[in-house]
Amino acid sequence: MGKKAFPRKLTIKWLREKYRSKELTPEEVIKEIISRAKEDEHMNIWITPPSIEHIRPYLERLYELDFEKTPLWGIPFAIKDNIDQAGVPTTAGCPAYAYIPAEHAEVVERLIAAGAIPLGKTNLDQFATGLVGTRSPYGETCNAFNEELISGGSSSGSAVAVARGHAPFSLGTDTAGSGRVPAALNHLIGLKPSLGAWSTRGVVPACESIDCVTVFSNTLEDAFLIDSLARGFDPNCPWSRNIPHPKKKMPKKICIPKETIEFFGPYASEYRHAWNAAISAINQLGIKMEYIESAVFCEAADMLYEGPWVAERWAAVGEFINKHSNKVFPVTEEVLRSGADDRYSAASVFRTMHRLQDLKCQVRKLLEDAVLVMPTVGGTWTREQVRNNPFETNKALGRFTNHCNLLDLCAIALPSGEEFVKIPFGITFFATYENEGFIFALADLFIKKKCEK
Repeated sequence: MGKKAFPRKLTIKWLREKYRSKELTPEEVIKEIISRAKEDEHMNIWITPPSIEHIRPYLERLYELDFEKTPLWGIPFAIKDNIDQAGVPTTAGCPAYAYIPAEHAEVVERLIAAGAIPLGKTNLDQFATGLVGTRSPYGETCNAFNEELISGGSSSGSAVAVARGHAPFSLGTDTAGSGRVPAALNHLIGLKPSLGAWSTRGVVPACESIDCVTVFSNTLEDAFLIDSLARGFDPNCPWSRNIPHPKKKMPKKICIPKETIEFFGPYASEYRHAWNAAISAINQLGIKMEYIESAVFCEAADMLYEGPWVAERWAAVGEFINKHSNKVFPVTEEVLRSGADDRYSAASVFRTMHRLQDLKCQVRKLLEDAVLVMPTVGGTWTREQVRNNPFETNKALGRFTNHCNLLDLCAIALPSGEEFVKIPFGITFFATYENEGFIFALADLFIKKKCEK
């Protein structure tokens, strides 16, 4: 028998159809994925790569499950290496930090219960601190389409694994934009649910109060399915909230930043054209558009690394860093140590929290019955550019993402403007936490209209 043909991009729907028709077995799919991972080894996608030894128990378990009752039967997925998989090291991108968990993270447990097969652990910006994908002792993760460019981070390996066909979906995390920036830079869907909608139990904390687990996929259909299975209140997670899987509902209006956006990097001109094309496409959706001042979102974004939330990052790993300073990635250590600055007094924390509440109030009024649309990123960089200027390049990538979790918004990043850009560009839809149905419905409409052209 000849080698079976696999598409470069894997989807849950395609795999389910092949399993149902007996054209493929999960064993054959895993064999192909292991081969692809080995071919791409130089791209630094994996920390614990797929291997038949640790995947075999999950394959054998499938024969005890009913295919029709387990919606992810035989579906492989990748896990960012700050999310626990039982029996597999969790490193958070730092070898000295590594431990072997006895239990799966709650979201991993739910997906496995639905029949999914965990493949291994993916590379990340160390301690999920960075949006670039280069801050890892396991190597810089290459962009899926142009290896000279950054992958985006911190969920770098998870995004590139899906983009390179190593998995139909993967888990990432998102504090500053780590579930959205890599989606934009690798032509993927990146769904960031509302805070607490997915359990963060079993996740190494970055900013624990605003951390989210996210999903990368090639299709909206897959992202929505994973959300329906991973979502749900976890009584053992202190940050969990009971936010049901949303029903699609169209917003009454779409908000667009009024200010002229300054794009950056080697593809700035192409990104500008792609953004204008996206706005033109949105204008044809038949929903009222309103241009708004974006200052409130910019102010909230600045708080993430220039306010006391960087101290929350230090609270999570500061003790470890003090004991293992020579074991931590230098750029990461410098960022995290800034959280120990004396200016983050208790009074300053409360002052900033009170100002943030005011900003949340303003945003709730702005986004009542509405969705906000922004570029996911305003540009990209080569990996060399990031090495030469690690802080400013990273900061630029967070301009349109850093505000999201602080303002208690949900978000979905979508590919857009492919006709103008040599590498992927994307936009993001935002809504308030109780209006997730808005971004689900609008994303669905936007993608369908794109496909009709």
